[in-house]
This record gives sequence, structure tokens and C-alpha cells, in this order.
Amino acid sequence: MVNPGDTIDVTIPIPPRPEETIPEEIPLDIVYEDEYLLIVNKPPGMVTHPAFGNYSGTLVNALLGYTNKLSQLNDNVRPGIVHRLDKNTSGLLLIAKDEWTHAQLAKQFSAHTIEREYWAVCWGLFKEKKGEVIGNIARSTKDRKIFAVSENQGKYAHTFYEVIDEYEFASLVKLRLKTGRTHQIRVHMSHIHHPVFGDPTYGGRKIVYGAELPKMKSRVENLLKIMERQALHAKTLGFIHPNTKEKVFFDSEPPEDFRQLLAKLKNTP
Repeated sequence: MVNPGDTIDVTIPIPPRPEETIPEEIPLDIVYEDEYLLIVNKPPGMVTHPAFGNYSGTLVNALLGYTNKLSQLNDNVRPGIVHRLDKNTSGLLLIAKDEWTHAQLAKQFSAHTIEREYWAVCWGLFKEKKGEVIGNIARSTKDRKIFAVSENQGKYAHTFYEVIDEYEFASLVKLRLKTGRTHQIRVHMSHIHHPVFGDPTYGGRKIVYGAELPKMKSRVENLLKIMERQALHAKTLGFIHPNTKEKVFFDSEPPEDFRQLLAKLKNTP
């Protein structure tokens, strides 16, 4: 029995962090490459760079296995990484090969001049087919591991959305970020009661609309078996190439699970 005033000491062993990131031969879907930068279409399930619990199998491990020419502007755990995507978000990532290019690209991200468009399957049918969500994003007061919209804390966040297609109980939406906060799209969509389909963190794996229909429950369960993650894909990326000064634009197709989900939704009776 624990008595008042007792002190309980708990030691949780933490696996030692590797001293250096190990190059690994992992296939990369390279959309574009030149001597200054490259663009990778990251698959879902891949962590961008090593962090606690994920010291191997990351995009950085794969990049180091592919080339030794990566910017060292960050620490040695994140060589070349200019921006990130969540582990289970797929899509285009920009990688810098040298420090000068990295710094110039970082300035464009800071100035919000990088053009990025995401595709997401969101729960429900939107009343406004085109709009924006503005709301500070901060650590949740209920769970510090996730984020939430806050009136007086956190960082300013601004998301634009537009419905591309509609299905029985979900919508295909394209989104643009004016800011780039952690989990921004997922938090903002959940905040307006249209969570990203399949998102286990922000309410996307429970029936949000039409729960009274038994047949719908079965259909949704089958769709969630296809989409075991958030249905979110970083589809396009546009920026001024720091070295050529030309405007460049890149596009990518969503991965197989995303395409299967859309096909099933289109055929939903």
C-alpha cells in the first residue's frame, strides 16, 4: 500500500542514442534532382529524420545511403532537411545539398512564399466549399503529446481549403498553408469538425457523420482497413530555385492507399 508522504522513484531505461546517423540502402522516389537540391516523394510510414524511438529507417538514413552531398546547416541528425512531414503523411519534401542553398530555401519558407498544396480526405460535406481556418495552435491542455486550437496561446496558424469532390459522408479537399505549424492541417480540420479521415490522433477513425446507419458503419470499417493512417498527401511544391532564380513547380500522385480510398468512396452507394 502507498501511504501519504511516501516517495516513489521510477527509473525508465532510455535506449542509447546512436552517435551518428547510419546510411541505409532504402529506395527513394526522387521526383527531381540537380547539383543543389533534390525533391523526394516520401511514402507514408517513413519518419523524416531520426528522433527518439526512430533511429533507423528514416528518410535521412535513406538520403545518406544515396548521397554524401547533403547540407550540414542543421545538426548531424538532420542533414539536408529543409522542412518535414509527419510520419504518416505522404508527399513531396525538399532536400538541400549545400548550406547556401539550404539557407536560401529556409528564407522562402520563413517568408511563406513556398507554394504547397495538400490533398486530404475529410469527414463530412462542407457547407462552405471554399474557405479558411485561422487559429493559434498550441499544446493541448488535455494531452501534451498532441496539439489544439487555442485562443490565447500557441503560434498563429492559417489554412486555406477548397473542396474538390464530395462523396456520401466525406470530401476530397485541397489545402494550402499560409503558415507551417506542427500538425496544422490535422488540427484545423478537426477544429471545424471535419477531421482528416483515418487520423488516429485527431478524431478521424470514428464515424463523425451518419452514425445512425448500420450499413454505413460496415462500409467505414472497411475503408479504415484501407486507410490505416491520416488520408493526407503533400501533393505539390513550388518555389524559386535559389541558384537558377527560376520558378519551379512539382506535382505528385497520392500513394496506393489514398487512391484505393478515393476509388471506394466514389463507388459508395
